[in-house]
Amino acid sequence: MENHKRHARKEDYKMRTHLIHGNFESKKWDFDHHVIPPISHSTAYRLTSLHRGAQGFVRFASADEALSGHMPIYIYDRLDEPTRSMLEENLAFAEGGEIGVTFASGMAAISAALGATMRQGQEALAHDILYGCTYSLMTNWLPRFGMQARFGNFLKPESLLAQITPATRVLYFETPINPTMELIDIAEIRRLADKVNADREEKDRVLIIVDNTFATPFCQRPLKLGADIVLESLTKDIGGFGTDMGGAVVAPASWYNHLMLFRKDFGGVLSPRSAWAILVYGLPTLATRMVNQQKSAQRVAKFLGEHPKVASVAYPGAESFGQKALAHRQMSDPDGKFAPGGMLYFVLKNADGRESKAEKLVDYLAEHAYTITLAVSLGQIKTLIEHPFSMTHSALPDEQKRAFGMHPEGVRISIGLEDWRDIIRDLEIALEKV
Repeated sequence: MENHKRHARKEDYKMRTHLIHGNFESKKWDFDHHVIPPISHSTAYRLTSLHRGAQGFVRFASADEALSGHMPIYIYDRLDEPTRSMLEENLAFAEGGEIGVTFASGMAAISAALGATMRQGQEALAHDILYGCTYSLMTNWLPRFGMQARFGNFLKPESLLAQITPATRVLYFETPINPTMELIDIAEIRRLADKVNADREEKDRVLIIVDNTFATPFCQRPLKLGADIVLESLTKDIGGFGTDMGGAVVAPASWYNHLMLFRKDFGGVLSPRSAWAILVYGLPTLATRMVNQQKSAQRVAKFLGEHPKVASVAYPGAESFGQKALAHRQMSDPDGKFAPGGMLYFVLKNADGRESKAEKLVDYLAEHAYTITLAVSLGQIKTLIEHPFSMTHSALPDEQKRAFGMHPEGVRISIGLEDWRDIIRDLEIALEKV
């Protein structure tokens, strides 16, 4: 790239602009005339000499400042490749982190974040309610590697102090919580971790890992609020269109080698095709999509909150939201405007308790609604609905789900880009049938 053509710094522009134009100072690929970033289709790269091949292996996963200004030497897709690398640069900038490493799925990113930070004999302390597959990973698979997971109430940070042991390495949580939409105070958890770390060596210090999938870096940037590592499912709002799977971990540069080596050896590599789609279609439209989804979510939450058959609605942007002050303090777009996102959770009234109202509602919508689709996942341009208690969170024990706010009559909605009046119309008709 001819650097004399670029005089401005990306930091001088708004995030919304940066997500569209990307990191024009990238060292990952020497191209300057493409309006749209090119895509690499090669699994292996020709090397002009043995010396160059040896250099490539030396530079792989290197955090050496002396190598940072050089174009990477690409050898093999699983190690590194240019399309994925450009996406990682943009994700790191969006999250306010130093480095980003992408993976084949959100779960691969979670596995890498835990695998790279923990070692045998250590444990993760996680919030009591987690996405079902994350819970399964922690309870079924971590023990096989000599690591453990325990659970606590992160909504009451002061209670965690008694649960942290010398083996505790990671404090792990989602915020907003999937699916209940409650918020965990990242800054408060940071204060707790600092208190614990005051008496610990660097290698044993407690790390805060936050799953930011529900909020995305448009609505919330956990690293700036005190998290050590943030991760995302790129399959959701960042990808935006429901066509490509992916995950990302954004962290300080000191974690780059660990994450890259974990990806190399475990092999959960994001394909260049999926990276390209997220780089070209997903990230550039994130701000526009989220602004529109939020507007619709506000209106849908208001409608549900006033409906006589709805017991409660949880949406950070609703007037009735119990953590309103925390929502305004923690969830904001890069310009500082309140950004409550496009996810909401509501619970139906069920006086007799014999027939599941939630099941009846969801089944009716699945069969009759035009704007609302029964499907797992979230963050797509189409509005998606699901029943967390029996679907996405089925791996959690029923008593644990009930104890921490997940109701059998609870329904999760991911608001899409349809006209909000049409979404409400389909909900209104379905509620009449319950």
